[in-house]
Amino acid sequence: MTGERPVDGSDPYLWLEEVEGERALDWVRAQSADCLAELEGDPRFEAIFENAKRILTAPERIPYVSHENARVHNFWQDDVNVRGVLRSTTLESYRTAEPVWETVLDIDKLARDEGEDWVYAGRDWLKPDHDRFLIWLSRGGSDAVVLREFKMATREFVADGFHLPEGKQGASWLDRDTVLVTTGHGGGGLNTSGYPRTARIWCRETPVEDAELVYEGPEDDALLYTFVSVRPEGRHAFVIRYPDFFTQQILRVHDTGPAQALPLPRDVQLECVFKEHLIVSLRRDWAVKERLWKSGSVVAVGLEDLFAGTPAAPETVANAPANGSIEQVSGLRDALLISVLDNVTGRLVRITLGDDGWAADTVGLPDDGAVHVSATDTFADLALINHEGFLTPPTLFLAPEGEPAEPIKQLPRQFDAAPFDVQQHFAVSADGTRIPYFLINGRNASSDGDTPTVLYGYGGFEASMTANYVGPYVQTWLENSGAWVVANIRGGGEYGPDWHKAALKENRQRAFDDFIAVAEDLVARGVTSPRRLGIYGGSNGGLLVGAVMVQRPELFRTVACAVPLLDMLRYHKLLAGASWMGEYGDPDIPAERAFIEKYSPYQNVKRDADYPKVFFFTSTKDDRVHPGHARKMAAKMKEQGHDILYYENVDGGHSSAADQIERARRSAQLAVFSLRELAGD
Repeated sequence: MTGERPVDGSDPYLWLEEVEGERALDWVRAQSADCLAELEGDPRFEAIFENAKRILTAPERIPYVSHENARVHNFWQDDVNVRGVLRSTTLESYRTAEPVWETVLDIDKLARDEGEDWVYAGRDWLKPDHDRFLIWLSRGGSDAVVLREFKMATREFVADGFHLPEGKQGASWLDRDTVLVTTGHGGGGLNTSGYPRTARIWCRETPVEDAELVYEGPEDDALLYTFVSVRPEGRHAFVIRYPDFFTQQILRVHDTGPAQALPLPRDVQLECVFKEHLIVSLRRDWAVKERLWKSGSVVAVGLEDLFAGTPAAPETVANAPANGSIEQVSGLRDALLISVLDNVTGRLVRITLGDDGWAADTVGLPDDGAVHVSATDTFADLALINHEGFLTPPTLFLAPEGEPAEPIKQLPRQFDAAPFDVQQHFAVSADGTRIPYFLINGRNASSDGDTPTVLYGYGGFEASMTANYVGPYVQTWLENSGAWVVANIRGGGEYGPDWHKAALKENRQRAFDDFIAVAEDLVARGVTSPRRLGIYGGSNGGLLVGAVMVQRPELFRTVACAVPLLDMLRYHKLLAGASWMGEYGDPDIPAERAFIEKYSPYQNVKRDADYPKVFFFTSTKDDRVHPGHARKMAAKMKEQGHDILYYENVDGGHSSAADQIERARRSAQLAVFSLRELAGD
C-alpha cells in the first residue's frame, strides 16, 4: 500500500503517502488524538454515541437475507456479534416475528481462533445445490481479500478446497470442481489499477498456476469481472472486461479455450440472463437495422444469435421514464423486476415474456420513497423488496409469483419523525439546468436563514442519491433543530446515463456548480445562511466537498470530508485510481491535466483564503482511495494555518468502519462536529 513517488520530489507532503511509514503513522496518531480530544471530549459525545450504538445494534432491525434453495441466509452484526455471524433459517420461520436461526459461520470466533482481524466481504454459492460457497474475508475491511471454500454440511472450511491468499480478486463457480477466477496469484498479473487482468478456469486439486487462461486484458484496462448465470434453463459463464468504468466488452466462457467476445456495443451494461436472452441496459443509443434503441433503456438479445456471432435486433424490455432512469434489473425464474426512478422517486415494474412479447405490470408498493429489490431467486418466482423514505422506516415486502407484495418485516421507528417533513425543490445551476434536491426540516422551521443545515452530495459514477431512512447522525441532527439536505447533482444517475455523462472529465465543474447552486438556493429560500451551512461527502463526494470548499469558501461554515480523493493530479498513480480515468480524465495527458488542475482541491488550497472548518476522516486500511489524499490535504491546510480536524481509523477500509460499533462512533463524531460548529453561537 505504498504510494508511487514522483521523480521531482516537488510535493513536501509526499511522505504521508507511505501508508505504514513510521513518520506518517506518528503524524496520523498525533492528529487523530487531537481530533478525538475535541470531538469525543465534548460532554454530549457519550450520550450521542450510546444512542447511535443502540440504534445500529438493536435486535429489531430488519435482517436482510438472500434466498437460496427454499432457505434464507443473513449476515448479522450487533454488540455481541461485532464482526458478524452468517446464519440461516427457513422462509417460513423468517416470516415470523422471531425466526429460529442456525449459525453457519461466526466471524468473531473465526477471527479469535485464527488471530486475524477478519471482516466478512461476501460469498458465492454453488448453484443449484447450495451445499457450499466461496467466501471472501478481508483483513480490517480492505478491498484485498482471502478466498476460501466452505462446506455447509460440516460447517467447516474445506481442508484441501479452493483457497487463495490475500489479493484483489474474484471467483465464480462453474461446477462443483471448477471455478472461473480472476486473481494476480499464480502468474495472473495485475493491471495499472492493481486489479486482476486475467480470467482462468481453475480445477479442484490443481495449483492456480496451472489454471487455464481464457482471457487476458490490456494492462491499462480498469476492471475485469466474472459472471456465471445459473437458471433452470442452464448455465452460462461470462467474463466482463471494463476498458474503463463505463464501457464493457462481454465475453462468453466455454468449457475450454479462449473466451468469445460477443457482438455487442461497448456502451451496454450486463444485467442478467433470462429465458435464453441476455438482458442489458444501454448507456448510449443503439442503432440496429435502421431502428434506434434509446440510452437508458433495457433490452434483450437472444443468446443463440449472440453465440453464433450474428445477433438479431434487440427487443425492448423497458424504457426509462422521461424524467427518470432505470435503477436496477433483477431476474427471477419467470419474471424480471425493474426498479425505476421518476423524478428521484421509486417504483417497481414486473416484466414477463409471453407469446406476444414483453409485458409490464406495476408492483403495488407505497407511492413515495425508494424501492430496492434486496433478494431474488432464479429458481423461484419470488423476491424480497425494500421500501423506505427519509422519514419512513424500511419495510420489507415478499412478492411471490402472481400474488400482491406482502409486508413481512418493518423497522420500528427509531425517532419521532412527526415534527419533520420532506420537500423536493429544484435549484438552477450555472448553465440553467434544474437540479433536484430533498430538504428534510422541521414542519415549523423558520425562514429567517438561521437553521443549522448540512448539505450532502456525491455526483459521480452514475450513483443515484435516493431516499433512505435517516441514520443516527441525521436523527440527532434533526432532533437538535437542524435541517438535512440531499442533492441530486449531475454525475449521478438520477436521470439516466446522460445525467452522469454531463459531468464527466472536462465537464466535472458542472457537478460542483450544481452543488453550489443547491447551497445558494437554500440561502435564497431562507432555510439557512453561510454561517449555519455545512457540507458533507465521502469518496467522490469527498472530492466534491473539497472542490466547492476551495472555490466558494464563503458559502459554508463546515466541511465533513470522508475517505476523499483530493490530489487529482496524482490520483491515477495511487491504488485503484487508474481505473477511474474514464470518470475524471488522465492527468498525464496535457489537455486533460489542464482541466483537472483547475479544480483539484490539493493544488488549489491557498494560505490566504478563509476556509470553513474541515473534518477529514479516512482509514489506514482503505486500499481503494489512498489515505494519502486526506493526509496530505489536512497537513497542507494545517501548515497554512487553517482550522482542521483529522481522524484516521485503522480498520474499516473504504467504508472507514468495519462494524456497527465503529459506525456508531463515526455517527457520534459527525453529530458532535456539526452541533459544535453549526448549531452554536
